Amino acid sequence: MTVVKFSAPRLAYVIPSTAGNTERVTAVTSLGDEVFVGRWSSQQVEVYDAATCRLQRRIPKLDGKLWGLAACAHYQCLYASDYSNDRIHRAELTGSNAVKKWSVAGGPRGLSVNKAHNVVVACTGANRVQEYTTHGTLVREISLQNALSLTCHAVQLSTGDYVVSHCTSPGEVSVVGVDGRVVRRYRPSDSSHLGQMEYPMSLAVTKNDDIFVADSGNYRILSLNSSLSCAHELALPVDGGMKGLWGLCLDESRGRLYISEYSGQLRVLVFDGVRL
Repeated sequence: MTVVKFSAPRLAYVIPSTAGNTERVTAVTSLGDEVFVGRWSSQQVEVYDAATCRLQRRIPKLDGKLWGLAACAHYQCLYASDYSNDRIHRAELTGSNAVKKWSVAGGPRGLSVNKAHNVVVACTGANRVQEYTTHGTLVREISLQNALSLTCHAVQLSTGDYVVSHCTSPGEVSVVGVDGRVVRRYRPSDSSHLGQMEYPMSLAVTKNDDIFVADSGNYRILSLNSSLSCAHELALPVDGGMKGLWGLCLDESRGRLYISEYSGQLRVLVFDGVRL
């Protein structure tokens, strides 16, 4: 399988830091016509219109330090990881806008939703990947091998395996089975054409299992094929470059990539013209 190709991506929008808000932008996700942006200590999620990238509303009652976001089309809900209190918050996006929360293993970071409509949680402190139903019932827990540390984000692939980012220096992306064993890994050396990764954070996975990685320490986005055998850096046009990349979201229906920055201008960069 070939690596994902980008055809003339362009910077379509910039979602700036809101007035008076100097919080790091930790997460971004999208669902339908809405884009959700989370900041480290704001205790709420900003909701933007996907067509115009204008602020529409905010979802409150999300206490603690917000690290990751994931939206579920099936249950019409939004998940947020509370890193400081080891919890997941689930907010209804229709009707009552009720918020439910439950405890997870230590240090929840990145979130994703799999094909079973369950939420997948990367738990850094416990070095585990956990899967929960939308009501907070634990479905699966994967303890990773000791060689894999600082688990930052996990996404289930179509094969049933999980691709996991490890926020280390040098950084690593691995694919693990449900038993926690490493199936394959990507950890480039200084001598490779890309050099080593530095603190890779969020992942985005296409329908073909190709993988995007926010290589935060190198201020770049990498594209890996599903076998982790081929990689390249995406050429994304941004005046002054990108800083401290943290959140990543791919909207394949729009051919759009969202990238959040936790340093520099504290913004979300929105790229259109992504052709897969």
